Amino acid sequence: MLDATKEQKMTTQHAQSVECRSFDEPDEVREFEHGRIEVLNMAGGAIGRLVLHPGWQWSQHVKPIVGTEWCEAPHFQYHVGGTIHVQMSDGTEFDAGPGSVSSLPQGHDAWVVGNDDVILIDWYAASDYAKQA
Repeated sequence: MLDATKEQKMTTQHAQSVECRSFDEPDEVREFEHGRIEVLNMAGGAIGRLVLHPGWQWSQHVKPIVGTEWCEAPHFQYHVGGTIHVQMSDGTEFDAGPGSVSSLPQGHDAWVVGNDDVILIDWYAASDYAKQA
């Protein structure tokens, strides 16, 4: 006899379907000055790849689209390439580069550091990022 935890785990495993997708064929692309987000809808959610070019800054290039003072999208992201500087509304600041994983709550600004594109895979904010308010 299975206990409830094992039954739940088996049900979850059986409910998941096999999907293999590529950002070469995204479901949606939202472009903004100096960047874009490519969105894949799969496994019941949205995954985004952000490509941010040198000169990009959230407060200059996305803020006018969404109309908020700070980025209100929470992020959970893997940093594939380039370096991004993050400034939280409480004053906390840090740089994140290739191989980093960051979890950002609402209330931040960010910008590309250096001359390389920043490439991020984001599991939290893809469905609504850079959509008009």
